[in-house]
Amino acid sequence: MSSSFTSSIGRDVSRPLPDRLTRLPTLTLVGVAKFLRYHDLTLRVQLDLPFLVVPAIEPARSGFTVEFVRIRRARRYIVRVRHDGSVRVTIPRGGSRAEGTRFLQTQWKWIEKERARVLAAHVTPSWTDGATMMLRGELVTLQVRDDSGSISVLYGDRFVALSRRDSSIRSCIEADLRALARDEIGARLYELAAEHNLAVSSFTIRNQRSRWGSCSRAGRIALNYRLVQMPRSVSDYVILHELMHVKEQNHSRRFWRLVESACPDFRDAERWLRRYGPGLL
Repeated sequence: MSSSFTSSIGRDVSRPLPDRLTRLPTLTLVGVAKFLRYHDLTLRVQLDLPFLVVPAIEPARSGFTVEFVRIRRARRYIVRVRHDGSVRVTIPRGGSRAEGTRFLQTQWKWIEKERARVLAAHVTPSWTDGATMMLRGELVTLQVRDDSGSISVLYGDRFVALSRRDSSIRSCIEADLRALARDEIGARLYELAAEHNLAVSSFTIRNQRSRWGSCSRAGRIALNYRLVQMPRSVSDYVILHELMHVKEQNHSRRFWRLVESACPDFRDAERWLRRYGPGLL
């Protein structure tokens, strides 16, 4: 699966999965939690895979960080370039760190090209008068006003008053986007859930830096507030992706058939996410 904040390239592997659970020693509750996370046995499914605990991290020869993560559900080695230019290598079931390293070394040209593209796309706004940002899929201009010491910001159809003169424009806009997402994205989530006869047990808006959304087995859905910056067709895809996890808690072929049935143009949305996602607030 192509991730939302990252770009990736991979290779299949078919070695059997060792029966780790039969050799599991007596652990404390903390130890069990760490074991489950490291071996990817937790119950949450998300549009972009989480960065699991206990990863192996090392500096690469080109001066950026490489993280090796073992994913039990993965069926192939995958190299991903994150929005900050760092690299993650997924080790699949039956795979090894050594083979993951060898696969990484074969991808250096692609990694260097992809890092240049990702870093060029991830441009932080200047947060000054006249700067631009994205709202509902359209570029809008920040209009910063200072009236007798009272600072306010207009962007699109939104108005934000800074509480103090030393307040951060970015943090105030981020708070406003979160509130907007709770209203607009939340309403759209329940609307789409009703259309597909699916039950959502709870909904939260979050500030994830590595994924667009997640869904638990109990139907608890969390969505990134940045969905409100996307075109409707793209945010709908992210929402539908998570809703399909209510039916299928994996990324199997059956899951992707459900996604395509609910959102026939999902590949266009994924292309938008890969191209513009890194540049969102």
